[in-house]
Amino acid sequence: MKQMKIKLKSLVLIAFITFSNFGYAQVNYEMQVSNEIAINLMGTSTLHDWEMEANLASGEAQFIFKSGSGSELASLKSLWFALKVKDLKSDNEGLNKNAYKALNSDKYQNIRYTLISNTLTRKKEGYLFQSYGKLTIAGVTRDIKMDVHSIINPDGTVTCKGSYKLNMTDYNVEPPSFMFGAMTTGDALTLNFEVIYKKS
Repeated sequence: MKQMKIKLKSLVLIAFITFSNFGYAQVNYEMQVSNEIAINLMGTSTLHDWEMEANLASGEAQFIFKSGSGSELASLKSLWFALKVKDLKSDNEGLNKNAYKALNSDKYQNIRYTLISNTLTRKKEGYLFQSYGKLTIAGVTRDIKMDVHSIINPDGTVTCKGSYKLNMTDYNVEPPSFMFGAMTTGDALTLNFEVIYKKS
């Protein structure tokens, strides 16, 4: 009798899991290699503002869609993206060289963001994910909050974009200087990204 009750409880649990997922479809995506990818770091200096941009990155995501619809999101289960520090470039070789040195790019080659949790809000144009995740720069990982805006494109790809302000010193990075110290960068940075995920 006791064994029968255990089996019955197991069947109820299986049924609950099955029906709780009914009506939703989980789809795996990977970052699309495209000229439309844009990830950049923007900052200030004693001379002028500066920007370093990358058009190459890697990443994966798991989107949950309402069943029967490839265009209506229900939730975002996971997401990450990474870029190589040396893929970030400005039009100033001196800035590039000193930025790579400050970020210790030979040892810590990637900047990486990993989603931990999020809440989804339907917007007039697309979706807003209020996300909590981990950002790793120069081997230091910090918990961050960041808004990620997503759009389901007509071809089924998903565009995700966002922006996050940070201080280099929070990641044990000393703001670089060059031109024999005549130009010193400010501590504050803005990380912007616009990436495209496609079905894997």
